[in-house]
Amino acid sequence: MELRFTDEERAFREEVRSWIDANLPAETRERMASGRTPTKAMQVDWQKRLYAQGWAVPHWPVEWGGQPWSAIKRFILSEEIQSTPAPSPLGFNCNMLGPVLIAFGTDEQKKHFLPKLASLDLWFCQGFSEPGAGSDLASLKCAAKREGDHYIVNGQKTWTTLAQHADWIFLLVRTDAGAAKQQEGISFLLVDMKTPGITVRPIITIDGAHEVNEVFFDDVKVPMANLVGTENRGWDCAKFLLSNERTGQARVGASKERIRRLKLIAKETPGGARPVMEDPRFRSRLTDVEVQLKALEMTTLRVLADENRALSQRKPNPASSVLKIRGTELQQAISELYVMAAGPYGLAAPHDPEADGRNEPDVAADWQTLAQATYFNWRKQSIYGGSTEIQKNIMAKAFLGL
Repeated sequence: MELRFTDEERAFREEVRSWIDANLPAETRERMASGRTPTKAMQVDWQKRLYAQGWAVPHWPVEWGGQPWSAIKRFILSEEIQSTPAPSPLGFNCNMLGPVLIAFGTDEQKKHFLPKLASLDLWFCQGFSEPGAGSDLASLKCAAKREGDHYIVNGQKTWTTLAQHADWIFLLVRTDAGAAKQQEGISFLLVDMKTPGITVRPIITIDGAHEVNEVFFDDVKVPMANLVGTENRGWDCAKFLLSNERTGQARVGASKERIRRLKLIAKETPGGARPVMEDPRFRSRLTDVEVQLKALEMTTLRVLADENRALSQRKPNPASSVLKIRGTELQQAISELYVMAAGPYGLAAPHDPEADGRNEPDVAADWQTLAQATYFNWRKQSIYGGSTEIQKNIMAKAFLGL
């Protein structure tokens, strides 16, 4: 594999960088640079700008708004967005549901939903996990019963990220409780969050933020036209979606930006009689993370180069499990370095759970207090999207035949 960027690719990087500099609103840039997540309005505004430029979903087929780019160009765009930092296109829409509809959806579903997913005219959330079905997702209980030309949905989902912002939810439901295997009785539905019978309740996370929710369904009517793929074969959609979700969790560009900022901070932060950067233990751990991040970057490029094959064959790529494990481990390691740099100044600030953000203090916070909140929040990363243990099982089966 060629590890150097071509002149054309370097020119493209400069084009992307210049466009972002000219189009990213100053308020959004400042908020992201401080380590905070964008508000809903910022996320929507920025994605619409990307969509107008043709850059919101470059990995989709051209007919649905994608670009005829190489994997390297797609990687460059993603890396520049993350390293600015600017908001990445909403993952639920662009990396999860969009590819599922392209692979499994009807023509009507594609025509109706794909443009709205790419432009963020509709904000989707993900209804997979339940109180008794997390890593063992196939044991889910939320049920959908056919009545005429509708399904009637009853049950509960939990850890539903940003459901408080969502217009719609894509949902795994059990449509055949008597199936021989749990995976064979599951279907994939699209549900309007304004449908009567849906209740969203906040869950306040360990850092004090309102990011995730419980969602309850009580006799919710869903048109059969909102079934994606074949009834009782929704597990095929789910596996395909989770593979795409895990690929996006590597977040190499975001990790590079956090390391760049950490180096600047560590040169000025007192660590006793000298700056933290002069602490050999800190430098050693930082160097180790940088080396591992470079290895992850190369692996990500190899997986992305195979992405079009996976999309055309409607098969999940097990290599995404490698990216999910290493990406989340490195993000957690970087958050630990921030806490190490903050030292006693990193005592967590109080949070307003109802703030319009995912990790938003109720007072103007400096990097030290945000470092502590991020450290606590990011413990989740080795769990959501399939825990590290589940990913290792997938890799053992796919790569080693165990």
